[in-house]
Amino acid sequence: MFNLSRSAFSTSKVAGAFASRAMATASAQPTAIGQYNGTKNASGNYEVTLIPGDGIGPEISKSVERIFEAAKVPIQWESVDVTPVLRDGKTVIPDEALHSILRTKIALKGPLATPIGKGHVSLNLTLRRTFNLYANVRPCKSVPGFATHYDNVNTVLIRENTEGEYSGIEHEVVGGVMQSIKLITKPASERVARFAFAHAIATGRNHVTAVHKANIMKLSDGLFLQACQEVAKEFPNVQFDEVLLDRACLQI
Repeated sequence: MFNLSRSAFSTSKVAGAFASRAMATASAQPTAIGQYNGTKNASGNYEVTLIPGDGIGPEISKSVERIFEAAKVPIQWESVDVTPVLRDGKTVIPDEALHSILRTKIALKGPLATPIGKGHVSLNLTLRRTFNLYANVRPCKSVPGFATHYDNVNTVLIRENTEGEYSGIEHEVVGGVMQSIKLITKPASERVARFAFAHAIATGRNHVTAVHKANIMKLSDGLFLQACQEVAKEFPNVQFDEVLLDRACLQI
């Protein structure tokens, strides 16, 4: 089973990995998914940017460092701070962090808190916008020997990360009346759909499901669904279907 979601529907939350999602900035060809072509430095290690995060982030990140050290993984961490700075009225990540990620091409991110209802723009959203991380890839797979409510789970959720509710376009119309704009474009919808099909092929899967709310948001989600249907024709060997978000959540 393989899912492609327009909405923030999730079957699993994968801890930390920012690096593999960065690869989604490349063209969505099967051979380009999940590839890292870094080179070792003079010490024989791969240089990796580490974003410790905040709250419990630093504690988790430190544990990950110890795990990698115990496993003798050839990694040299470059820790950076992504506390936002204002530049020309916009929230951006510091140049040091930006240059580090652009140089290493791979980063591991600890949890970053998002202010609720006030404060700076979400750092997670800022990172997505900065590096055009349009595909949020979340695998969910049963772990042998670990009992859960469901057995033999093996699904992947791919969520479009830059548009929809993540556009962050909102304003005050008049006092006490706020408006949030859900932006959907055909190019972005086709891009994430094509990535989902390419990912399915690259990982040996043969089924993609588009999850949407086109019954209510007929223009925005309708455009997304139409884009998925058109892209599906490019992949005749991959089964394609669609399901309403409500029904998908109920079946989960």
